[in-house]
Amino acid sequence: MSCLYLLLLLLSVGVSAVEVTRPRGVPLSKRQFYEEDKPFTCLDGSRTIPFDRVNDDYCDCQDGSDEPGTAACPNGSFHCTNAGYQPGFIPSSRINDGICDCCDTTDEYNSGATCQNTCRELLRKETESLQKLAEIAKEGFLLKQQLIQEAKKGLEDKKVKLAEVQVSKKDLEDRVEAIRTEKETVEQPEREAKERHLKAWEDEKAAIHLKKEKTRMANVFLELDDNADGFVSVAELLSHSELDPDSDGSLTEAEAQGLLGGVDKVDTVAFESVWNNIKEKYISEASADNPAPVETPPEETRDSVSDNDSEQYPEDDIPEEDEEDDEEDDEEDPDAGDYKSPPTTLTQEKKDDDDEGTMPPYDQETQNLIDAAQKARDEFDEAERALREVDDQIKNIEKEISFDFGPSAEFAHLYSQCYELSTSEYIYRLCPFHRVSQKPKYGGSETNLGTWGKWSGPENDVYSLMKYEHGTGCWQGPNRSTTVKLTCGKETVVMSTSEPSRCEYLMEFTTPAVCQEPPSLDLGLHEHSEL
Repeated sequence: MSCLYLLLLLLSVGVSAVEVTRPRGVPLSKRQFYEEDKPFTCLDGSRTIPFDRVNDDYCDCQDGSDEPGTAACPNGSFHCTNAGYQPGFIPSSRINDGICDCCDTTDEYNSGATCQNTCRELLRKETESLQKLAEIAKEGFLLKQQLIQEAKKGLEDKKVKLAEVQVSKKDLEDRVEAIRTEKETVEQPEREAKERHLKAWEDEKAAIHLKKEKTRMANVFLELDDNADGFVSVAELLSHSELDPDSDGSLTEAEAQGLLGGVDKVDTVAFESVWNNIKEKYISEASADNPAPVETPPEETRDSVSDNDSEQYPEDDIPEEDEEDDEEDDEEDPDAGDYKSPPTTLTQEKKDDDDEGTMPPYDQETQNLIDAAQKARDEFDEAERALREVDDQIKNIEKEISFDFGPSAEFAHLYSQCYELSTSEYIYRLCPFHRVSQKPKYGGSETNLGTWGKWSGPENDVYSLMKYEHGTGCWQGPNRSTTVKLTCGKETVVMSTSEPSRCEYLMEFTTPAVCQEPPSLDLGLHEHSEL
């Protein structure tokens, strides 16, 4: 906006045009170097020549300063006076080239070109354009004042809100502590009741385990007592090579006697004292010798059973006793052949140990204590959640209060807004102080073009540029970033988006928040001399 004001100032100076005598093509600011009654020294100081060699259509100075009004020097420049408009410079190569470059036609003084002085018309058009810009700036500045007032009120409201939330936080903290105390109070009897219930269950399991252990031991004793004389002897152990302590493949008499505690035989009472020498080895071997049955197709099983039955018993001699009697006869008959019944009882009992069941449900009194404690825990969790939400609310309010929204907080209204620009391919979305994104117009995922970084304008106009950084990374390139250029406008709109460099975007954004108060100037159409 400063350039606009400077132009307005230049164009508003109402003085009549006064032509100052000077060599053709020389600006007024350098008039003192061109004095006709003195030799001319090249402006770069390289040499001094007689003044009559200035503008003689021959280049004497390396910097072209001796030919400001001719095309003799390739690096020279011609000053257009442009009386009634803005003075300017053109390359000396355009002098007398048949094309009018200066609006006052002074560059074509010897070409024969027909030129018209257009300086006043240019001044009129430029003045109209500047007047429109000035009107926009004026309206934008008025809107900016409203934004500032709204921001001021919003800031006051946030401070009031912050105070209220901080009070509610104190109340919530007191509530959390009260509920915590209540929770801990009701959790103590709950804990004790659950511990009693668990201990009773552990005691019950221990009793069950002890009973099963005794049953297991008695069953093993019966299985080892081959002659059913009420004793397990060394001789009987020798037929159980699986009990071999050193696992060398044979069980010696000395090893068998060692398993029985150094004696030749033990009865059921003494067997208890040597049970630990036997049980682990016996049970592990029994499990290994009794793998899980392989499922046999029904027809194959039926045929197999039929064949075995016909071989073992003649058709007319099949026993009529039930299956239970048959199993008992097999176990008690030492002459039943090489077949030995696997220790299925022990295997089943071990499985029963592994599946002792789950802990029984709590009694009603314990359950009531658990329900009361759970209710207190739920209330405590809810209170803590509410406290965390209040903490987040306080942080957000404090962040907004301390945020740099401009010298007078004129950009504060942008904080919770988002603005979009739709192109033929993409939809660009700017959420000031948060992020910039790009999304394909006809489907596809959103790409982060940068999150809020900082104000990055020049020192004298720092709030004219926003920088958004650390966006989605480019393929084999840097992370995307966006610079948002803010210009004065009556509306808050994203005007355009471009990608000047790979993965670096530029967004034009108009808003009243950057409008400056325009100068009160008379923009009448006046001719002026060069300033």
